[in-house]
Amino acid sequence: MLYELKSVFSRLARLYVELDDDVDLQSILNRIPSRKAHKSANNRDGGNRNSSSNASTGSKSNSGVGLSRSKSSNPASGHGQSSKGNSDVGLNRSNSLNPTSGHGQTHHPASNTGTDKLDNALNTKANGSKIISTTNEALPNLKDVPNSERQNLFIRKLNMCCAVFDFTDPTKNLKEKEIKRQILVELVEYVPTENEKFSETVMQEVVKMVSANIFRRLTPQPRDNKMLETFDGEEEERSMDPAWHHLGVVYEIFLRFVHSPETDAKVAKRYIDHGFILRLLELFDSEDSREREYLKFIFHRTYGKFMVHRPFIRKAINTILFRFIFETEKHNGIAELLEILGSIINGFALPLKEEHKLFLVRALIPLHKPKCMPGYHGQISYCITQFVEKDCKLADTVVRGLLKYWPLTNCSKEVIFLSELEEVLEATQTPEFQRCMVPLFRQISRCLSSSHFQVAERALFLWNNDHIENLIKQNRKSILPIIFPALERNTSHWNQVVRSLTLNVRKIFSDADPELFEECLVKFQEDESKKEETKSKREVIWKRLEEIAEERSGSGATIQPPMLLPNKVTTG
Repeated sequence: MLYELKSVFSRLARLYVELDDDVDLQSILNRIPSRKAHKSANNRDGGNRNSSSNASTGSKSNSGVGLSRSKSSNPASGHGQSSKGNSDVGLNRSNSLNPTSGHGQTHHPASNTGTDKLDNALNTKANGSKIISTTNEALPNLKDVPNSERQNLFIRKLNMCCAVFDFTDPTKNLKEKEIKRQILVELVEYVPTENEKFSETVMQEVVKMVSANIFRRLTPQPRDNKMLETFDGEEEERSMDPAWHHLGVVYEIFLRFVHSPETDAKVAKRYIDHGFILRLLELFDSEDSREREYLKFIFHRTYGKFMVHRPFIRKAINTILFRFIFETEKHNGIAELLEILGSIINGFALPLKEEHKLFLVRALIPLHKPKCMPGYHGQISYCITQFVEKDCKLADTVVRGLLKYWPLTNCSKEVIFLSELEEVLEATQTPEFQRCMVPLFRQISRCLSSSHFQVAERALFLWNNDHIENLIKQNRKSILPIIFPALERNTSHWNQVVRSLTLNVRKIFSDADPELFEECLVKFQEDESKKEETKSKREVIWKRLEEIAEERSGSGATIQPPMLLPNKVTTG
């Protein structure tokens, strides 16, 4: 047995010297005697059981690797332990301060150089999750192999790309990061050119690689209420993910994979399942707008291809919106989620299902409540308009919902509401308009009387829309008495544009129905005169109270002043 061990060490020493950067590790392992052969030899020789049991602890971490490092504080090991460990893995190296091995051998600087070369052959990530060969394992390009071997090679390269690096340190693992990026770019070019159906194994490995790279913990920066209230998407400082050089390519691979006609949805749904979709939706809270854009495109494709997942996707998005509306009011991806919903709503079949109408009432309309609503007003307005265009009977529900959440002190948000209201009214028919016109034009009248010129100006712009103007003319007998006082007071507005637009609106009503206009004018003048009389009476009463107070203070009396009662009205 001792002779065989010496033979093994002599062969290992020769291999150790021959190592260089381009060495094929598999060929080295093949040239090392197998563990089974040594075991049989030991059994035939009747080896010492104690030494075998002592060596078992040292061989556990060495099996299946071919090379291991011992980090024990005591580098000296027993004879039996050293022989058993070396027979298992081929070579056992010690990184301790004392380089003496169990046989009394000493590692010299020359042998350390060979060790460093072998270290370069394998590059292990710090967390030990994946091993990447810096020489790319000499894998050929996908376009250079026959079609029958491409998917197998594709799987091998997908496995290599499961390694995730730390991009917070730009000087760390530069070579490995570049190798991975090159492989990812090659995979991007391969996916749309594949002319055979992807196997189930390929689908599983694609989802595995994508999950390993994109699913991570997001750490959004805190945003206070003041920032949310004054949110402006164009002025938002873009947050860049340092790992985007890899993430962007991974997203592109998955997007092309989902869009590819060679991806069978019936098979792929086993791996692109509900759990995977939920984790994708969580990534919409990323602060990197590029990531949110890719997620939006991926969900467009996923919703279109995986029909079995459509109800679940809608329900999951609803859950995110409910949490945003009623709990946090903080989310980075509401605009992108609403863009997805806009396409989904556009494809709803008629007549609309009850669940879709409930989604409008419970999710979309309450989305007007959060302070950061200006950040997604274009998307929410499109979704609301889509519902009204598909079912005009929903116009009354939408208008009353807008009135419920109408801002009271936020003038810029009020302008946005008026813009959305115009789009809704443009798709509204006369019966639905008549149901909501009274509360609607009470609010419009308040907007016309606003001292903020943009609010008053935007409200007056409603008459520039021909459809809305016709609706107003048809119902002028109910509308004009409501808004006439505001129109009359606006003739003395401080802003010239508001005064000019007000005169135009007054002329429209005057030309359409002069008699009604005169009646409203007379009634307005009467109301104004009554207000003046009430005001003068109030002033007289206050003046009388002041006189009584002066008399009491001058005489020092404590007599209770008489109560001032209104004059009794006598009837014949």
